[in-house]
Amino acid sequence: MGSEQGLRFHVLGAVEGWAGDARLRLGGVIQERILVTLLLEYGRLVPVARLVEAAWDELPPLSAEHQVRKAISDLRRRIPGGAGVIVTDGPGYRAESAEFGLDLSEFARGLRLAREAVAEERRSDAVVALREALALWRGPVMVGRGGRVIEAAAIVWEERRLAASEQCFELRLALGEAGELVGDLRALVSQHPLREAPRGHLMLALYRAGRGVEALEEYGAVRALLAEELGIDPGARLAGLHEAILREDPDLAPPHRPASAGPDGSPGPAQGIRALPYDPPDFTGRNEELELLLDHVRRPGGEGTHVIAIDGMGGAGKTALAVHAAHRLAPHYPDGQLHIDLRGFTPGESPFRPGAALESLLRALGMPHQPLPGSAEERARVWRAALARKRVLILLDNAADTAQVLPLLPASPGCLVLVTSRARLVDLDGAEWFSIGMLVPEDSTALLAEMLGAERAAAEPEAVAELAELCGRLPLALRIVAARLRNRPRWTVRHLVERLSHETRRLDELSVGQRSVTAALELSYQALGARQRAVFCLLGQHPGVEIDVWSAAALAGTSAREAEDVLEHLLDVHLLQQHTETLYSFHDLVRSFARSLWAGTADGDEADGVVARRLLPYYLGATEAACAALFPDRLRIETGFPVPDAGLPSFPTPEDALAWFDREHHAIQLALNREGDAADQRCVLHLSRNLAFYFYTRSRVEEQATQGVAAVRAARRLGEPRLLSLSLNNLAVSHWRLGHFPEGVEAASEALEISRRSGDRQHEAISVGRLGLLHSALGHIAEALSFLEQAVVLRRESGDEVGAAESWTNLSTVYRWLGRFPEAAGAVERAVRINQRIGSYDNEKMALIELAATRLGTGDVRQALDILEQALALGDETRRSENHALALAFMAEARQLLGERENALHDADRALELVGRSGARLRSSEVENIVGRVHRGSGDPARALQLHKSAFERSTVLGYRVETACALVGLARAAEDVGDHQEAAEYFRQAHGLFEAMGLAASHRSWA
Repeated sequence: MGSEQGLRFHVLGAVEGWAGDARLRLGGVIQERILVTLLLEYGRLVPVARLVEAAWDELPPLSAEHQVRKAISDLRRRIPGGAGVIVTDGPGYRAESAEFGLDLSEFARGLRLAREAVAEERRSDAVVALREALALWRGPVMVGRGGRVIEAAAIVWEERRLAASEQCFELRLALGEAGELVGDLRALVSQHPLREAPRGHLMLALYRAGRGVEALEEYGAVRALLAEELGIDPGARLAGLHEAILREDPDLAPPHRPASAGPDGSPGPAQGIRALPYDPPDFTGRNEELELLLDHVRRPGGEGTHVIAIDGMGGAGKTALAVHAAHRLAPHYPDGQLHIDLRGFTPGESPFRPGAALESLLRALGMPHQPLPGSAEERARVWRAALARKRVLILLDNAADTAQVLPLLPASPGCLVLVTSRARLVDLDGAEWFSIGMLVPEDSTALLAEMLGAERAAAEPEAVAELAELCGRLPLALRIVAARLRNRPRWTVRHLVERLSHETRRLDELSVGQRSVTAALELSYQALGARQRAVFCLLGQHPGVEIDVWSAAALAGTSAREAEDVLEHLLDVHLLQQHTETLYSFHDLVRSFARSLWAGTADGDEADGVVARRLLPYYLGATEAACAALFPDRLRIETGFPVPDAGLPSFPTPEDALAWFDREHHAIQLALNREGDAADQRCVLHLSRNLAFYFYTRSRVEEQATQGVAAVRAARRLGEPRLLSLSLNNLAVSHWRLGHFPEGVEAASEALEISRRSGDRQHEAISVGRLGLLHSALGHIAEALSFLEQAVVLRRESGDEVGAAESWTNLSTVYRWLGRFPEAAGAVERAVRINQRIGSYDNEKMALIELAATRLGTGDVRQALDILEQALALGDETRRSENHALALAFMAEARQLLGERENALHDADRALELVGRSGARLRSSEVENIVGRVHRGSGDPARALQLHKSAFERSTVLGYRVETACALVGLARAAEDVGDHQEAAEYFRQAHGLFEAMGLAASHRSWA
């Protein structure tokens, strides 16, 4: 993703820019053309002359170059952080791709992933990558507004899209699909009738689907078309396919479609999972829709998952119908029933991205705390493997679009997916759709009678019918007014009808769509007390999907007890919902209603400021308390903010603090994104720092880096050197974990300059230590050794025991690389003792891992194994999972050296799985190299070659030179084992040169 603003651009269709949830106004067509030209060449210099040509084609004005510069300036002003997004580069400009997300680059990445998957014969993974890449396209680039230059570039990308589409169909045919492809292939052929590849795919799909006559007709059609348009015959490949169909060649038979099987350790749905929302006993109406839906489900299905989708306006009861049907169908899906709200139309919220939705679903399947793969593609693969050969019902509620749903669909033919959405997703292939509108009059009055009681409804039948009409016969509105009547037993139904009728300015709105819900909600709102109304409006400003008592109290400026009383009353009158005992939530329409009320009050101009003034300081206090429980050994910095009057949640154990962070971090991020610029920058800085610590623990490194950037920006605005130095040092750690070593050096060097200028020895020590760590990763061994030895002295002088232990551990690694094993052992043993004395378990774990690596280097394998067992006992894989993976990898190596082959391979596989889920890129190359050695030692040099090759490619991209050299050594030894001595010699030559350049040539054979 992009910068701290969540900046992203879309060019595969109409050009769009987004900062978080806000769409950017990019200006006129000239600005759009210039921006798109830069984005099409992202990361590369575009001369001003080319931008002139792109903006005006062949008729530029005399002032064109000046106008380009003016348009660039305008774009920088309109884009948050625009100066960093569009940078001046010599004679032109460059779109700095590290600053934003771009659908074009995501498309290119998808094609690359597909190529890699095809090369490794992972056809299913290639199909997933291609389909997700193709789903990014919303139409031609700039949809006809681009001019000659952009149109020429667009043709290239359009050709890549078509090639990807053709390859996707070819792979799906190779995987055994046939009839289900016909519709999409016909659409592609109609758009590009002269392309022979899709025509051939269509012929083969038809033939395999038992429609041979149609397949032959397609050949006749394309032959006539080519003769008429181009005066040529079909190519040899298409003609050969035609002949093969005529003679019913057995080679055209579809391949066997094996049941999908996940990798070892893939999660499977726990028996009896029941995660459906509550099915209210007063569900009434929708009998016709319900029976049709159930009939469709009971029909014999095809080879894939059965998908039923329900669309309709907000408040029409889509979810209620889907939930009721799901409960009816539950006995037919014994392996479980799952539910997720995709937030497609939740006001003020971004729809769940497929990766986040998959995380939620996988955790429901029994992975509540394990790190998950970082990409949506990898999570989708785990998800589908988990559901292979299972019968599971999945309710995907409130979907935004097809692209959001497709990655969540399982492949098992035993599964049922129910989808609800306000928009009909016409491109959701293979789905059975049901559109629902308002309830029929009989069902509306029956629903009111069920909720009010038969006796009360029977006493005023005409008034009940009028009330149903005034509510627009929408289930949400009906339930709200019925709740109002139940809470007012002395009111007659007629009295409520008259009250609705008196809202003359809303009479017209009661019969149209969402406005009818607003009118019904207005009645419940007016029935609240003044304080309750104020809190209700304030709660609409809460950024989270779920609201706890403490954040509600902070937002409302009241005590937790008072806030809970109001929340419970709002729950009673159905203005809030409650899915768990301690958390409250809005229906999306009710939230929209609350926000509209706030905007219409006299204080409406202060809406944005409420979150900045009240909620962000509360979150700062809460995250400080949570971090105190989670990280008792971290450097304490006074925030300058008192504990909020409403109080804070308590965190008796680190697990409680981590669970709170797991639940609240998304809301905190949203609050910071919306209000960060308006808030006290000291609050923003410390809150970003606390979030970064949480993301560090959960191995969510990209998000850690995002918060690090936000903290640095706030520190610069504050102009406080000590806080800026602290924030830069923290950002440097994020860069190190991501493998962005030069950026990390830049941040730590600036921090060092600041601390030395101000005479701050404590932060000077931190910066020196960071620089030692980063230079060691870059292979600058002499510099790293110098910095780390200085860091040990400086941190000891400043009394920073945590930092001293950290520097001893990092220094040990460099000593080990140099073959100075006694010094390495002495350094890391000091780190272990310090960490044990102060109770820093996470750092002790890393020190023990380094000590074990040192023991392995000296051949003390049994002792290394014992040390690694101590390390793994200090914490599970949910905290800093990449370090846990490193420990498992070394343990696998130790077991292999001791002859415990089966246990070694088990630990090796687990290490790869864990590190693959983490976002720490540099650890991946380390683990792959170690596991490669394990496989080679276990007699599998082919697998070792794969792993060392992956480590080589990964470390080369990062510039992690030590691991690049280790990968070359591993490749050389594995190549020797398979008899490729010439290639082995070349690998050894490259490795020796790299080790020599780093000053490690004499020592590497003892540990690489």
